Amino acid sequence: MGRFGVTEILVILAVVLLLFGGKKIPELMKGLGSGIKEFKNAAKDDQTADKKEETKE
Repeated sequence: MGRFGVTEILVILAVVLLLFGGKKIPELMKGLGSGIKEFKNAAKDDQTADKKEETKE
């Protein structure tokens, strides 16, 4: 159970393409991208809040 090779990644992409079809994939990627962006923003806000609490003490 090591890293994924090129062949494994291509097989996974082919299965995803068959399951969701060509039209749904851009929508899925857009949703994934916005989710990652929200997660990064929340993490940054959390770090900022932690730094503010440290300076108060």
